[in-house]
Amino acid sequence: METDSSAHSIEDKAMPSQHAVLDVPEVKWWKSPGLRTLYMMMPILFLGSTVNGYDGSLLNGLQTSKQWQTYFNNPDGSELGLITAIQNIGAVCALPFSAYAADLFGRKIGIATGLVFIFIGTILQVAPCGPWHVYRRTFLVGFGSNISQGSAPLLIMELAHPQHRGKLTTMYNTLWYVGSIIAAWTVFGTLKYAGDAAWRIPVGLQALMPFIQFVGIWFLPESPRWLVSKDKAEQALKVLVKYHADGNPHDAFVQAEFVEIQETIELEKRAKNQGWSILVQTPGNRKRLLLIILVSFFSQCSGNGIASYYLHDILNSVGVTNPSSQSLVDGGLQIWSFFVAIGFSVALVDKSGRRTLFLIAAGGMLVAFSVWTGCSAVYAQTGNTQAGSAVIAMVFFFYLMAGFAWPGLTAAYVAEILPFNIRAKGLAIGFACTSTSSVLNQYVNPIGLKELAWKFYFVYIVILILEVVIIYFLFVETKGPTLEEIATLFDGDRAAVADEGDMANRISVKARDDGDDYVERKS
Repeated sequence: METDSSAHSIEDKAMPSQHAVLDVPEVKWWKSPGLRTLYMMMPILFLGSTVNGYDGSLLNGLQTSKQWQTYFNNPDGSELGLITAIQNIGAVCALPFSAYAADLFGRKIGIATGLVFIFIGTILQVAPCGPWHVYRRTFLVGFGSNISQGSAPLLIMELAHPQHRGKLTTMYNTLWYVGSIIAAWTVFGTLKYAGDAAWRIPVGLQALMPFIQFVGIWFLPESPRWLVSKDKAEQALKVLVKYHADGNPHDAFVQAEFVEIQETIELEKRAKNQGWSILVQTPGNRKRLLLIILVSFFSQCSGNGIASYYLHDILNSVGVTNPSSQSLVDGGLQIWSFFVAIGFSVALVDKSGRRTLFLIAAGGMLVAFSVWTGCSAVYAQTGNTQAGSAVIAMVFFFYLMAGFAWPGLTAAYVAEILPFNIRAKGLAIGFACTSTSSVLNQYVNPIGLKELAWKFYFVYIVILILEVVIIYFLFVETKGPTLEEIATLFDGDRAAVADEGDMANRISVKARDDGDDYVERKS
């Protein structure tokens, strides 16, 4: 998780001089007992994304199961779209609840609350009942998943040392693929089971990872930023000292970090309106909201929704109809996607920057999807098996390019551009928009594939062209500043960020009160 020094410098033109620029020391986390302990607990939070990956990919695998197809009367077209979309409809409905759970009760309680709904939904899904009753209960899984996800990336971001924030928050969403890998290969392993066990076992396993996360979440510290917002500054400082300074209360960086957090949150609290309308009250917030909507839409509607949920139909369209072969392709695609996401987005996020990775991904996906469409047309018109194989190759190449940005940055970028006072609300809107976009393409895609076949792909080529242009002109680079200082990139001089004078004064006052002489941080 070590990164280069360029990740810690901020150009003067990006950060106005009257705002503080915190000097982040180079820290090798594996040599720091505090960070080592903290990061060894992070996989508990990463499970939130893994759970979502399992839930989100399970239906794609189940469609290859003859037992599932028989039980649900071989759904297709709009019926299949509705079945697929129900979980995301539940996720959209979680919008107001996830933000309030995270802000009122804390990040840990927010995660635990969502997990309870997932447990209930999973238990009800595997209970003997008619098909449509199962779908209603899938709603609860989507609802609980988004409540939990509304807190998990926030806690990662707000606990991480500033040097490692980018990699850790990007890694969170890439672990979605771990869940999708487990789902794909679990379904493959149960294909030959007799009766409903072939699909009920993979569905029942939805509860295993949430159970592990529910037990482990209580061992993690609470967000120091949330603690400060609830007037629990002493507890917040203890968390920072323990994990960012190895227990040394005199550490100059942690004292400066604490004061910056405290001052910034106090400035944000002075805003008269802390309701949802605050998201559109200033030019900076309006731009943040626009970026949240765009990131959420592009993350689901760039063509990836077809391969994620309707790979079964894609493979059928190029002559791969054997259930075992389809399941093997699905499982292989999930493993491939995970390794390219880790290899590109996590490794490059602090070196190349967020905007650059978004541009590379969008451009590469456009090329891949264009070739994919052409090969699909050739196969449909001639039956050429090489063209059919090329379609499968392009699906893998598409996910190679997507791996530069979308798996990791979808949640990380959204949370990163938001100041603390609207972070939970903005992230909730991001997940709701993501789920809404999923509902849209899950319902539309099977209809489009059924009616237009390969010609339907042109819709996504147009979207990808727009995506490249929008990213180039609108997306803001956030590599470098601390979480508090990013506000300056959007709000300029009006940003609610502690200035140098306030921070220096607060540090010196604390030194006098404690009777200790802290080393003044470098300005």
